[in-house]
Amino acid sequence: MADILVIDDDDELCRLLEQCLGNEGHAVHIRHNGENVTESIKGMELVILDVMLPGENGVAVLKKIRGISAIPVLMLSAKGSEMDKVIGLRTGADDYLTKPFGLAELVARIENLLRRFQMMQEQAVQSELLIFDTLKIDMEKCIVTKREEMISLTAKEYRLLCFLAKSPMQVFTKRQIYQNVWEDEFL
Repeated sequence: MADILVIDDDDELCRLLEQCLGNEGHAVHIRHNGENVTESIKGMELVILDVMLPGENGVAVLKKIRGISAIPVLMLSAKGSEMDKVIGLRTGADDYLTKPFGLAELVARIENLLRRFQMMQEQAVQSELLIFDTLKIDMEKCIVTKREEMISLTAKEYRLLCFLAKSPMQVFTKRQIYQNVWEDEFL
């Protein structure tokens, strides 16, 4: 299923989420604070993020995540006022769930977020234009631009960029890259 990163300082809740989501077939990775979040989200498919964390709060951590990734983020919080939810959603959370919550509802929200994100990725791959913040790859015209300035690439550089851009959340081995970009056997 999915690799899910849980960032929450409540050990008991983390164990519960790990067990519940593990029973659903997900691999759960636990962090108790937002330190090194840009490294922690690599290879993940969804983040469950507590608002009230030690050190940087969840909103600050979310801003860092949104600076580098469109990964789905579900905010969890004991703060349930309308304004708290609005701040979380406007900062970039895809969903917001207040504590206490039902596990069946949490699982349904996670499945929904994963399904929508997967559909978005498939649509992006099928389209002829791949967009990553200020970087645009026009696959039909073989043109790459950053901030509307054309970037000059060799044929192999372009093929490598397109190969990686079509699966932005996937990690590839040297063999896979070599076989797909150079179309030759890896020795």
